[in-house]
Amino acid sequence: MKLAGRLSLNVQRLRRDKKLSQEGLAFLAGHSRAYISGVEAGRRNVTLETLEDLAEALEVEATELIRPPASEPKT
Repeated sequence: MKLAGRLSLNVQRLRRDKKLSQEGLAFLAGHSRAYISGVEAGRRNVTLETLEDLAEALEVEATELIRPPASEPKT
């Protein structure tokens, strides 16, 4: 899986784990709900600054957002 796909899945999972709506995450990260929706759908390429914004809003390290899921086979 490519990094954008990992980011998409991880942002969505972490947001739901924290019981945040897309709008809530958007507010905390300083981005629009439409932008967060695009990230979760894999339609947005994020900058490092945005990666940091999302990580801070989700209270995780930025590397957590691009970490492969445990079920992803190693290549």
